[in-house]
Amino acid sequence: MVDDRKSPEKTLDGKNGGHVAAGRRFVEVQDIHKGFQDSGMPIEILKNVNLTLDQGETLAIVGASGIGKSTFLHILGTLDRPDQGKLLYQGEDVLTFDSSRLARFRNRFIGFMFQFHHLLPEFSALENAGMPAMINGYTRQQAKKAAEAILVRVGLQDRLRHRVSKLSGGEQQRVALARALVMRPKILLADEPTGNLDTQNSDQVHELLMELNQEFSMTMVVVTHNMQLAAFMSRSVTIVDGQIVGTC
Repeated sequence: MVDDRKSPEKTLDGKNGGHVAAGRRFVEVQDIHKGFQDSGMPIEILKNVNLTLDQGETLAIVGASGIGKSTFLHILGTLDRPDQGKLLYQGEDVLTFDSSRLARFRNRFIGFMFQFHHLLPEFSALENAGMPAMINGYTRQQAKKAAEAILVRVGLQDRLRHRVSKLSGGEQQRVALARALVMRPKILLADEPTGNLDTQNSDQVHELLMELNQEFSMTMVVVTHNMQLAAFMSRSVTIVDGQIVGTC
C-alpha cells in the first residue's frame, strides 16, 4: 500500500512542504512540441523546447508577438497540453495526471496573472482575491482572512470592500496579483502583467513583483514586451524557430 503522506500529489500541491530535493530542478521542461492547424495546414509553434527553473528563480520570455510565448506559458501552467514532451515539477511529470488531479495541482501550486485581469467587476477586491481559496475548499472566513492579508501586502488595505469596477487600473492589477498569490503558490506565471498600465503604475507593479519573489521564495516566469520589466528578472529568453534561446 502506498503511504499517502509521501505521495507526489501531496508534495506538489504544497501540503507537505514544497522544498526541492538537493540536485533536483524545481521545473524541467523536456522536449515540448506544440502545433496547430490553420486552414488544414499544420503550423508548429514549439518544437523540442527544453528549459529548467530553480526554486525562486525569475525568468522573462521576450520577443515579438506570435512566436509562441503565451502558448509556452499556458503549457507551463498546465492550461494547455503539448503534443509531445514532459513537464516536471519537483521531478514529477504533471502531464501524466488526469484532468481532475491536474486541476487540483494547478489551483494549489501555480498563480496566474494576465494583461486583462478578468476580475468580476461587481464584486469587491476582497471577494475577487478570495475566490481561489474558496475553490480550494476554504471556508468563507478562511478565504476572507487569506485575501485580506495579501491585499494589505500589495497596498490595498483601504480598498478591501470597494467594487473592482470603482478601482483604478493600477489598483485592479494589484487585486489580480493578490488573487494570484492568495494560495501562496510556488510559481507565478504572468502574461504581460503591466501591458495596460501607465509608466508609473507599471514601475510600481514591477517593484512589487520583485519584492514578493524575495519574500515568498517564489519562482516567477513573465511574458513581456517591456524590456524594463525583463531587466528585473534573473535571466531572459526568447523563442526562435519554435525553440527557446537565451538573450543574456
